[in-house]
Parts: sequence; structure tokens; C-alpha cells
Amino acid sequence: MNQVTPFTERVRESLRMQLLDAAADLLADRGFRGLKVADVAAATGVSRQTVHNEFGTKEALVTAVAAHTLADFLEGVAQRFAEAPDIYTAIEAAVRHTLLHATENRLVNAVLTGADAEDLLPLLTTKGQPVLLPAVDLLTQLWQPRAPELPESEIRLLAETGMRLTVSHLLTPTGAVDEAVATITALMRRLIPEAPDV
Repeated sequence: MNQVTPFTERVRESLRMQLLDAAADLLADRGFRGLKVADVAAATGVSRQTVHNEFGTKEALVTAVAAHTLADFLEGVAQRFAEAPDIYTAIEAAVRHTLLHATENRLVNAVLTGADAEDLLPLLTTKGQPVLLPAVDLLTQLWQPRAPELPESEIRLLAETGMRLTVSHLLTPTGAVDEAVATITALMRRLIPEAPDV
């Protein structure tokens, strides 16, 4: 029986990341319909079969790309919450990170603008639950220690409201990032019950 060594595991993880990065670039350029597994394989110097062995189907590959992109974004949100001195600063930093991340990440930007990848837009709209729910889960978890006097259901509602407002600004921006951050943060301040930050 073949035993997986730590080195083998690192090599496989490195290959998986290369495949995800290549697929993300191709998705940003071509969208879901234009993505070909053969092109992902060629971009990383492996065979089509290697890509299929790692992910199975094209749909599974795209799902893995979305999950990887989301995890990277959520890691940034968590870091900003951890560094913020209070809940208001945390919200402001998380909103700013979200809006900037969307413009700097080629794939997210393609999803939002529809440029060359218009068939990806449902990932944030009609099929957006796999993106929205993990974000709300994380925000609720990060928020709870800072507002222990609030029930979890209320924190979750506030977190989802803030996330939906931010996604709305991403999809239909009405001004610069600084304006959107200020607007969303001001509204969230009004919604959060007065309580000392912990």
C-alpha cells in the first residue's frame, strides 16, 4: 500500500494551488462557458487527466476556485476584525477590504463587471448563497465576543445586513470606495444597539 509522505502531500497541495490559480485566471478571461480543462492543464504543464484526477469535473473545479477565492477574502476580513480596537472600526475595515478586494482580484472583478465572464455573475446574485452564508457565519463568529450582550440571532441579522449592503455597492457602485465605506459604516452604527465594546 502506498503511503502518502509529508513531501508528497506538499507537492500535491502545490499542484492543486497552481491549478486553482490557472483556472481563476482563465475564468476571469473567458467565463465558465469558455473555460476548458485542457487549457488549465496546459497552463500548469500537466495532462488533462491530472486535472480530472484532482477535481473530477469542470463544475467541481470552478466550485473549488470559488471556495479558494472566498477563503482568501474571509481570511482578510478576519485579520481586520482582529486588529480593530472596536466593532465600528472592525466593520469599517471589513467593508473597505471587501470593496478593495473585489476590484483587485481579477476573478471577482470579472464576476462583478461581467467583462468577458458574464456567466459568472450568478455566483454573487441568484446563486450567491455559497458566498453569502460563509461570510455571514464568519462575521457572526467575529462579532460575538465584541457584543456579548446581543443574542446571536441579532448579531447574525446585523452581519447579514452589512454584507448585503456591501455586495449591493459592489454590484451597483454609486461613488468611490471611500464614500461607500462611509455610507455603510454610518448606517451600521445606527443599527447597532448602544453598548460598550468588549
